[in-house]
Amino acid sequence: MKAAIHTIYGPPEVVTIQEINKPVAKDNEVLIKVHATTVNRTDCGFRSAEYFISRFFSGLFKPKQQTLGSEFAGVVEAIGKNVTLFKIGDKVFGFNDKTFGGHAEYMTMPESAAITTIPANVTFEQAACITEGSHYALCDIRAVKVTSGQNIMVYGATGAIGSAAVQLLKHFGATVTAVCDTKNIELVKSLGADVVVDYTKQDISTLKQTFDFIFDAVGKSSYGKCKPLLNKNGIYISTELGKNAENVYLALLTPLYGSKRVKFPIPSISKEDVVFLKELVKAGKYMPVIDKSNYKLEQIVEAYKYVETGQKIGNVVITIV
Repeated sequence: MKAAIHTIYGPPEVVTIQEINKPVAKDNEVLIKVHATTVNRTDCGFRSAEYFISRFFSGLFKPKQQTLGSEFAGVVEAIGKNVTLFKIGDKVFGFNDKTFGGHAEYMTMPESAAITTIPANVTFEQAACITEGSHYALCDIRAVKVTSGQNIMVYGATGAIGSAAVQLLKHFGATVTAVCDTKNIELVKSLGADVVVDYTKQDISTLKQTFDFIFDAVGKSSYGKCKPLLNKNGIYISTELGKNAENVYLALLTPLYGSKRVKFPIPSISKEDVVFLKELVKAGKYMPVIDKSNYKLEQIVEAYKYVETGQKIGNVVITIV
């Protein structure tokens, strides 16, 4: 089968398309013929190993998992003898940041992992990008224990994480102020944001409103800048480590003084989370935003380069079949 392979860490150019052996499903696994996948910040991070700490998971000197692709959507082609949750022909989607594999024509997943069936009337391209941005957002929303009626800011509301966060927060009953640039105001309004701030015309430090939770979905602000905008007991979370990894240290230190805090949750995803997101999609309460879906597997280097411009809106999809 064809697969996107990287044998060393580095820029997008370290990825090449090669012919490798098709995987075989173990007793508890399903074999999936991949129809669509994405290139996302998880894949970029593990490919580049820019954050050295990632190497403790992916391989200290070279990548253990040479085919990335954390998100996928496709069709079950074969099942192991102990599989009971899926059958051949099922359309499925999910997330795998442990062994990856979505950047290939076939991949395997344990049936108990973060995988479920695709909702009716959802395309492979849409299903492929349901999980990555949304599970990061969901993890942080749960860490804050968001309740109905809270005032929340999403800084960077147009990326995969931010656009998912706006929709999920509305599901949980929050009042959402979303920050984006001029050209994406209408998009962000369509996601359900109550207030949209154009950062090219207004600095958030000038806002009069204060917030129970500020979610920096792009890691381009800071606790220092956002602290005056937090209510008493307000919480700041960034999806990035921050300057000199300050968000990790602040998560340890801020609970010791004052009432405003930084949290730095460690993201995780389960089958139950994927099923939860599926149900939101079925109910019309969440749908991932897609920027581009015209890349083929052979164009994955170009897709990586585009994602790493930092200018993508929502998700970038790779169509394999």
